[in-house]
Amino acid sequence: MKRRGFIKNAGVLTSSMFLSNELLAAGSFVAGPKIRVAIIGCGDRGVGIMNVMKQLPEQFEIRAICDVLDFRLQNALKVYTSRDLKSYKDYREVLDDKAVDAVFIATPLNMHFEIAQNAIRAEKHVYLEKTMTYNANQAFELIEIKKKYPAKVLQVGHQYRSSPLYYKVKEMIDAGYLGKVTQIDCRWDRNGNWRRSVPHPSLERQVNWRMYKEYSGGLAAELLSHQIDFINWAFNTQPDQIYATGGIDFYKDGRETFDNIQATLRYEKEGMIGNFGATCSNKRDGYLFKIKGSKGTISLLMNQGMFYTEELNSKLEVVDGVTGATKITWNKDGGAPILPEPTKDGTWYALKEFYSSIITNKIPDSNIYTGTKTAIAVDLINKSSYSNTIQNWLPEYNRFDRG
Repeated sequence: MKRRGFIKNAGVLTSSMFLSNELLAAGSFVAGPKIRVAIIGCGDRGVGIMNVMKQLPEQFEIRAICDVLDFRLQNALKVYTSRDLKSYKDYREVLDDKAVDAVFIATPLNMHFEIAQNAIRAEKHVYLEKTMTYNANQAFELIEIKKKYPAKVLQVGHQYRSSPLYYKVKEMIDAGYLGKVTQIDCRWDRNGNWRRSVPHPSLERQVNWRMYKEYSGGLAAELLSHQIDFINWAFNTQPDQIYATGGIDFYKDGRETFDNIQATLRYEKEGMIGNFGATCSNKRDGYLFKIKGSKGTISLLMNQGMFYTEELNSKLEVVDGVTGATKITWNKDGGAPILPEPTKDGTWYALKEFYSSIITNKIPDSNIYTGTKTAIAVDLINKSSYSNTIQNWLPEYNRFDRG
């Protein structure tokens, strides 16, 4: 690692690009009562939320867990032990529980809409995992239901909207650090069949729901939706045209959702092309997120990122010892870290925001309107890939556009 001085060029980098360690704490504590919550869906994601929630004991108290599968309830009970913890197999009993203020919905995608609409009507605060709904029509209907019950918070689990790293990247884009952005390259790859062990063959579709179209939006919904959602947010946009392709190219095991997909999204107003892909048979790139502009490139991981200027070796003046300037560490390939240290897991920040939104009665950044926009994009990707057609963003999709 090479230590370089501060770059004196207001149009490219300034010391304000970097957050202090205090700001890295993010989501400063908002005083208020504990929120009593229930976890509906105790698979990997539901249990993951419970583990993060244990780090925030002053904000949340888990009062109930719910799952249709006994072995998942038993696993969840190992994560969170309390005399007051109730177990349910029917989510409607959770919604009837007056000791529950908020529900976290981490079920298979096809159940998101049903449970969320009933939770809204039961006047619970709702944290609804991504993707918000199985299809666009469900998203539109959920908005209409939520309008009738405006007093409670609904946050969608695109947790990178709550991360200080991703906030800073949005600020950099808004401030023009990247210049004119034309290309976005995203991948979320793994090398594994995505299967979970099944206690009994009769439970195959319930346990491995991600592999069946009846329950799942596949790789686009489960992985790529995060990156698509961030681009929607960072540029205040949505794709105008989508072409996606995919196949069951490696795991010939009876699954229905693709194990290999690639989607190209055209953002006409911005003059951008977004490339979003995922495979289950190669993990070399893992999580890859690059935003490329005429002045620079941002390369992101989940909890850290680098900025690469296009002008470092030609137009920029390097000045040492600028009083008050933040020192920048450049790595061997010419990149500067966006933040001085990695951030926490994005879910930690998202839970802090959910709590703050409830206590202060504000709409979270990842809300029912932004969740709708991303759910539409995912729906169009799946329609395109399964039908081998180009899908267009229709004017009527914008009737609920709020962010």
